[in-house]
Amino acid sequence: MRMKFNEIRHLLAAALLCAVVAFGAHAQVDASFSHFWMGQSYYNPAVAGELNAIRLNVGSRMQWVEFKRSPTTVYFSADMPYKLLDVKLGVGAKAEYERMGLFTNTRIGAQLSWKRKIGKGYLSVGIQPGVFSQTFRGGEAQPPSASDQASDSIGASSASDVPTNDVSGTVFDANVGVYYTHPRFWVSLSVTHVTSPTIELKATREAIDVYEFDVRRSYYFMAGGNIPINNTLFEIQPSGMFALTKNFWTAEVAARLRYNRMLSIGAGYRYKDAVTAFIGVNLKDAFIGYAYDYPVTPISKVTIGSHEVFVTYHVKLDTREKNKNKQKSVRLM
Repeated sequence: MRMKFNEIRHLLAAALLCAVVAFGAHAQVDASFSHFWMGQSYYNPAVAGELNAIRLNVGSRMQWVEFKRSPTTVYFSADMPYKLLDVKLGVGAKAEYERMGLFTNTRIGAQLSWKRKIGKGYLSVGIQPGVFSQTFRGGEAQPPSASDQASDSIGASSASDVPTNDVSGTVFDANVGVYYTHPRFWVSLSVTHVTSPTIELKATREAIDVYEFDVRRSYYFMAGGNIPINNTLFEIQPSGMFALTKNFWTAEVAARLRYNRMLSIGAGYRYKDAVTAFIGVNLKDAFIGYAYDYPVTPISKVTIGSHEVFVTYHVKLDTREKNKNKQKSVRLM
């Protein structure tokens, strides 16, 4: 027997706002990182191998603090450049763990990008094959009472579609993207969940009841730049992102002021969602950034906002070609 969940906002209302997202609702599953310019590889695999270094990224977002079952996301990625037969490539890996209401999502993928120099910058094309695993903790669900359902014409018939025990499933998933980086700016275009996979969730492999969760394909456009202020140690770093999915879109902009390539502060705005304050510091080969989001929606009545921490560390690589005809110095013989 196959069933699909309906929208949670109609099913459990405000009491479990993020307790159950909804099966069959083509739900958005990508996190909205305020540090999107630092975590570009989260959205676009073509970014892999961008720098002449092994780059390690760790991001953690705690959304709607003090709200029960609010979303929490932890993201990790690693990438580096690689040369094969004079072809410049980038290789990397990405892993994500997310708890959102009664859902637990785990995504793991490998990233590969091909690069070509165009003008003063590089154009990259990338792909990320991987897997998407999901668990719904149905044993913790608290469906609305019959009277609550009767008062909600959309959710009235949906309570029976929610499993009362834990169900899980895994499916193949993939992202693709194009990326151009220049000394003064960068542009990114990517598509996540290209195949729009459907995850079949079951209590056991032999279970008859199958619940389906449709993962929505999403499109992302991002861009940013670096504008030095003449005769000063200051730089302005603007950036923006536009995201589009079926029946939903959002956009956010951010601007940071960086001093002496070390300390940066800034602010941002996510359309009809939140305003953001940033602070970050560069420590030699590392960057540590913090962002605080304050919602501009009615949910601000029950939460103090969202916190996000992002850490990046670079291990520099020596790409100089080695001399194949080494000779010992006569003075050292």
